[in-house]
Amino acid sequence: MRRSRIASFLAVSTVAALVPAIAPATASAADPLSQYLKQKPAWHRCDKGMPKAFQCATIKVPLDYSRPKGKKLGLAISRLKTSTKSERRGVLLINPGGPGGTGVDMPQLLASQLPKSVKRKYDLVGFDPRGVGQSSPVGCGLTDQEQDWERAYKPETFAKDVKWARTFAEKCHTKQGDKLRHISTRNTARDMDVIRAVLGEKKISYLGYSYGTYLGAVYTQMFPKRSDRFVLDSAIDPARIWRGMIQVWAEGSEPAFTRWTEWTAERNATYKLGNTPQAVRKTFYDLIAQADREPIDLGDGSWLTGDDIRSGGRAVFFSVRDAAEMVVELKKAAEGRRPSGDRETRTPTPLPPSFGRAVPGDNGTAAFWTVLCADTRNWPRVPEQYRKDAIRDNARYPLYGDFASNIMPCAFWKKNGSEPATRISNKVGALILQNEWDSQTPLTSAQGLRRVMKGAKMVTVAGGVGHGIYGFSKSCADKTATAYLTTGKLPAKDVTCKAAPERESSGANPLPLPTPRGIPGLAGGF
Repeated sequence: MRRSRIASFLAVSTVAALVPAIAPATASAADPLSQYLKQKPAWHRCDKGMPKAFQCATIKVPLDYSRPKGKKLGLAISRLKTSTKSERRGVLLINPGGPGGTGVDMPQLLASQLPKSVKRKYDLVGFDPRGVGQSSPVGCGLTDQEQDWERAYKPETFAKDVKWARTFAEKCHTKQGDKLRHISTRNTARDMDVIRAVLGEKKISYLGYSYGTYLGAVYTQMFPKRSDRFVLDSAIDPARIWRGMIQVWAEGSEPAFTRWTEWTAERNATYKLGNTPQAVRKTFYDLIAQADREPIDLGDGSWLTGDDIRSGGRAVFFSVRDAAEMVVELKKAAEGRRPSGDRETRTPTPLPPSFGRAVPGDNGTAAFWTVLCADTRNWPRVPEQYRKDAIRDNARYPLYGDFASNIMPCAFWKKNGSEPATRISNKVGALILQNEWDSQTPLTSAQGLRRVMKGAKMVTVAGGVGHGIYGFSKSCADKTATAYLTTGKLPAKDVTCKAAPERESSGANPLPLPTPRGIPGLAGGF
């Protein structure tokens, strides 16, 4: 089926009254959250295959912060303590993105990636957000086919897609019930503050990627006096959560596609896809039309429709060289020639599977949609609105517009989240990092976050490709981020630096992504 094939190809983002109640690092007995803030984690070695210094524990948080004596959730946390106590500033809490991405593995992952000067300053602390991984994970009992939410709009299949979205929502409600209302970004931010208190810290520093930038921004809005040094890497626009952030993938893909046609036309002698941008575009869309008429046989048992190519190729076009190689191989297959097998498919090194404990197979997808549906109340509830939007956006953004605006499970979510979305507007100091050509959080998204975080500064990597910068690529933004984390000094103004030349391929990246990153069986990709 399409999603599994695409995923396999390449990896080549009174509640208000309770907020002040978490204020002290230690709590009085009268504090309704006292039982949570006074916890003493039972630290232990995370896994036999991990270093002894990498420690894990599980703490408790309330499902509903307005009813702290009610149901509890287990929250998995981890740490790698700094070995230089004399230089230690505090903790650096890490979130890899998603939503639905596990974070308990992040300290170990980043231990080999972050500069020594940063690791001397901080204990690296990870956690699985509520509903994810080892933190009381949600699951809806979804089949692989039901998890495939990237669906092209077609008049003849729309009723089927509506039925799928309704079934998805009903399955989640049947399995999880009222719990779904409380798996939200605001509550995850409150969980972060419980972690802060449990660790005995007055403030936390933070490194968040993709969705983690929005989570970090929400924390700074809710707990500005407990926010120390925040690095927000590959940023979400708070004004566009969440339907708008899926739609921005379509908006962002069009300039990336245009850039690719120009780059490829200049190298026609190598790729032979057309000697003008218009000719390159025609080559690609001719392949789409051919695959729509009759799926293209890749020669390995895989068949691709035009929809498969559009959805799987969207992110690839941000990396011009990978995209050119992908289309060359696709063209070979369309002509009846077997795609080249001389390039090994690159995939990230897999992270440990939450240290061996059982997690629902659909947890990533279920958690992703649970947060997206609980965070906001702006999802249309009338299917016809999705139809109209998909038709409109297919014309505006032909590569991905109909996918981004088609019907989604939130249209039929049984109950709204426990509270409205957070409006971000503050002067808390933070550093935003952003590649110019990021497929998951396009540059316009980071600019949106920068507008509402008035105390932040932003580093834009001109020509930078890929999703996730600090710790995952040798970027011109690294020096600024390291200086900020180690000294607290932000740039005097927003900065633009140039990506290293020949950085035309994004390279592998282990951050969790909510969509597949390529077309199965073809060369090219992240």
